[in-house]
Amino acid sequence: MALKKVAERKGRERRGSERADARLSMRVEAGAATGAARIVTESQNISSSGVYCHASHYLAPLSKVQLTIILPRVPGGTANVQELLKCDGIVVRCEQHTNEKTGTPYELACMFTALDPGLRRRLEEFVTWRNLQALRAALSAPARRVVAPARRVAGRATVAKAASNGARPVLKAASAAGKPAKVATAKGARATARGSAKSGAGRARG
Repeated sequence: MALKKVAERKGRERRGSERADARLSMRVEAGAATGAARIVTESQNISSSGVYCHASHYLAPLSKVQLTIILPRVPGGTANVQELLKCDGIVVRCEQHTNEKTGTPYELACMFTALDPGLRRRLEEFVTWRNLQALRAALSAPARRVVAPARRVAGRATVAKAASNGARPVLKAASAAGKPAKVATAKGARATARGSAKSGAGRARG
């Protein structure tokens, strides 16, 4: 019962820590009683309190494990070199994937129980740096997505302009063709009227 309360409290602390999505090579070593001596995998996310990964074997919650994680270099960080993080941990959760067909069918969450303060600072630096990278990528993504619609709008405007420019000559041609026809008809009518008037005057004189 006491172990369960400790795990719940530690779990709340772990969830309260800042975490980052990261694929880091790691190894989980368990005791002989668990039936799984060593699991080689990679992390899915990590914080200064614990790590989440996929595992090939089931490990019972509250099992003690030894964790080894390859922590990459952080530009401008304290160590500025790749580092091997080793510490003890406790299994917080181990659940099987639904319809999982890979070689790692379990979701495994482990909490760090004995982490050197220097390594903890290194982990915090890495998490902060990784999250800043993700934020920059997220902020630049909308700008790339806006380019395509803008081009499409510009394309539609060009097509509309071309269509409107193409329609004007037709209208002008039609009106230009219509005006002479109307003018010619009016002139013909006036000429006919004048001819009729002249012939009528000639008849009257005769």
